[in-house]
Amino acid sequence: MANTLLVTLRSLYSPLRRDVVKLSNTILSQSTRSLYAKATLGLDTFVQQKQQIRQQMGNIEEKFKEKMNTFATEDSKNMIFTEDLKNMIYLAEADDDFDLIIKMMKKFNGQNKQLRFGNFVFGPVVMRLFHIYNKPELALECFNSPQLEGFFDQLITYQILLDLLYENEKYEEMLRVFETIQSRQLEATKYPRNAVVLAMAACYKLNSQESLDYALKLWKQLGDAGHFPMRRATTFCAGLALNQGKPEAAMEILAAVRKPNYVTIRNLKVRALSEIGRLDEAIVILKSVISEDVPGNVPHTFNRDVMERVKSAVLKMDNPDVSLEFNRLETLFEKQGHVSNSTLDEQLCAEIQQPPVMHNRQENRFSRYDPKTRRNQYSDTRQRPGLKDLM
Repeated sequence: MANTLLVTLRSLYSPLRRDVVKLSNTILSQSTRSLYAKATLGLDTFVQQKQQIRQQMGNIEEKFKEKMNTFATEDSKNMIFTEDLKNMIYLAEADDDFDLIIKMMKKFNGQNKQLRFGNFVFGPVVMRLFHIYNKPELALECFNSPQLEGFFDQLITYQILLDLLYENEKYEEMLRVFETIQSRQLEATKYPRNAVVLAMAACYKLNSQESLDYALKLWKQLGDAGHFPMRRATTFCAGLALNQGKPEAAMEILAAVRKPNYVTIRNLKVRALSEIGRLDEAIVILKSVISEDVPGNVPHTFNRDVMERVKSAVLKMDNPDVSLEFNRLETLFEKQGHVSNSTLDEQLCAEIQQPPVMHNRQENRFSRYDPKTRRNQYSDTRQRPGLKDLM
């Protein structure tokens, strides 16, 4: 009787051995695009505004650009007004236009602040222009220019710049920008939420021991400061730890998540548990989605590559009971649509669609505080909150 039962278990177990594939240690990162959706960054609204301005100024565009070229020279006594710079930003297309805008920005930023009565914040608008035309090098140059100090110091501007660098795979540059952002402590915060997400995304994409060390150090600093990172920052950090063969670190990171039922969290936990040999706990999480399913709703899913990793761990354990349980679950999952063909990497790097947190406050901030004091003390003469027509 015992022999018959063992033969039966082995027959159920054998499909696992035939089907399993050799897996690398890394979640293969194949998707490179903007991390934040266009609407989240205000890019779609910017394009609409740009089209309106071009229609309004179509007949005088060339004359206007000629005049601005004259006004922007160092020896010209003509001032660059808010409307001049704003219109030029929306009219820009050619490389010469970008050169002119930079000259105008530097002159505008250096003009007597006492004469600046407008309340238009240019940082987010210029950075959207660079993003639309894919100008990461120019964006970095302007961000780091001493002549444009304070010009790009808005939280939403940081987010747009980092997203542009992410789209162009400039991950090392992202981390340098993030360190600059930390040193400026805009709005009295050293860890802007969306900037932290993008910094963790850069570490994840670099996928090296050095980037893991950076991410774990940042994670510890966040905890020491009492910050609760956004879920995407958490999943990037945990995913990187898994890629670098540190499932224990991934489990500690995921333990900080307040709502563990998100699909990315479940997948990361299942993979981490399977890699440290705690398959019983991994199977409990797998089984939990069956009880959570509600008729008529989209079923909870696990990524196929994660399921393959669990299958590989089950084979290594060589336990017929565990194999039987997993084989039963895998068959049920395939039948009921609980297995997603998207990879874990694709899910981790999916575009963030929700509106930016407190977008109005982030963009409608005044120009930079006194660089000598490095404190958030604003002067009334330098206040430049953002325009509603750009929101």
